[in-house]
Amino acid sequence: MSSFYVAFVALILGYFFYGKFVENVFGPDPKRVTPAIEKQDGVDFMPLPTWRIFMIQFLNIAGLGPIFGAIMGAKFGAASYLWIVFGCIFAGAVHDYLAGMMSLREGGESLPDIIGRHLGMNAKKIMRVFTVILMILVGAVFVSGPSAILGKLTPLDPTIWFGVIFIYYILATLLPIDKVIGKVYPLFAIALIFMAVGVLVMLVKTNPALPEIWDGLENTHPAGEDAMPLFPMMFVSIACGAISGFHATQSPLMARCMTNEKHGRPIFYGAMITEGIVALIWAAAANYFFNEHGMEENNAALIVDNITTNWLGQVGSVLALLGVVFAPITSGDTALRSARLIVADFLNKEQKTIKSRLAISLPIFAVTLIVLIYSVSDKEGFNLIWRYFAWCNQALSVFTLWAITVYLRKRGNYWWVTFVPAIFMTMVCSTYIFIAPECLHLDKTISYTAGAVVTIMTVMVFLKNMKSKKDSSDLIVK
Repeated sequence: MSSFYVAFVALILGYFFYGKFVENVFGPDPKRVTPAIEKQDGVDFMPLPTWRIFMIQFLNIAGLGPIFGAIMGAKFGAASYLWIVFGCIFAGAVHDYLAGMMSLREGGESLPDIIGRHLGMNAKKIMRVFTVILMILVGAVFVSGPSAILGKLTPLDPTIWFGVIFIYYILATLLPIDKVIGKVYPLFAIALIFMAVGVLVMLVKTNPALPEIWDGLENTHPAGEDAMPLFPMMFVSIACGAISGFHATQSPLMARCMTNEKHGRPIFYGAMITEGIVALIWAAAANYFFNEHGMEENNAALIVDNITTNWLGQVGSVLALLGVVFAPITSGDTALRSARLIVADFLNKEQKTIKSRLAISLPIFAVTLIVLIYSVSDKEGFNLIWRYFAWCNQALSVFTLWAITVYLRKRGNYWWVTFVPAIFMTMVCSTYIFIAPECLHLDKTISYTAGAVVTIMTVMVFLKNMKSKKDSSDLIVK
């Protein structure tokens, strides 16, 4: 447990020290008028209390990733602790904070527009399509898990819950942000926080013997290093607990509700650190489970059920499972809301009237429903959609990190804070394409070499464009 305690403290210190440093790099201006005030429309641009914005941001980004992803990532051993800590502090929280603050500075701009502003018009067009597809995948994959768990906890069939959740998504996408999301999220947050705190207390109380970082970082995955190499598989498995491109699609939602730029660090950087803590707790709990029961179990929901039932009792288990249910639901609803806003920005359509919101949302709902039906009708449908979602999620973080790096480089200050994570995540995503079973599935040596070549070429293009087009906003992607 010593490694767990060290990692836990490191995450908290990361917020106060490195988070403050990154805040100074951006330079928030408390006197600047924010989009929530300047563009207030009573639907998406609306001032909200800082504590409520933090709750919404935390629940937006804390889907199944920091729970299920951390559980599956724990199979790789103690190295999972290091990725959660270093990934969260130096990559994920930096990514979330700067993406959110750039949106805040640019009038609540959506992520594709932020990327296009700094990587060029072609990148903007690609990201519009790519991001909407990712949002639809999020909306789809974050219905199946909660409906299955609710089917177990109640006498209602999972199919009924499937419909109830989807109807909730429709309401949360269409109604003003303070009518549904702003009201129910604090209640959802209580369940999620209870879950994390309850498991943390039991971890400390039982003090189980867990793998320690100083005992070695070898890959302990039961499939073996050849089938599941630690790099890049662990870095894709543990996404939301370390870094996630999906988060940058959610930050503009909150940028449209903030009343002061100084609130950015607790809202964006702080929410990511909180999510990292949740991921760390579940990674440690999963290590306990694997030590007790072996590593053959692949159903993360069953692992959660086993851990919470044994540690928290029947009532506590139900509350904890509700936390697991609410976490993905509160990511799925805002994902579809983000898709609506991205399309609206692209078409330059006002969103103040319900008619205009419906015109954009109906096609999004229809496509999401088709993906959902496929995910439940085919026994491998959900797993396939989840794997593509996981990779798309990390690929989006790569584009976001490079866009932020261009932004910081043009300002001339400390651009390495995202340059280094951008290089690393480019290597992760490119190597994954070559090595993953659902992608090219090439030999490990070939995959690592090809991933390194792609990464080196990306860096060379970046440096060349930054040198030759220093004053241009049309960089990297032409």
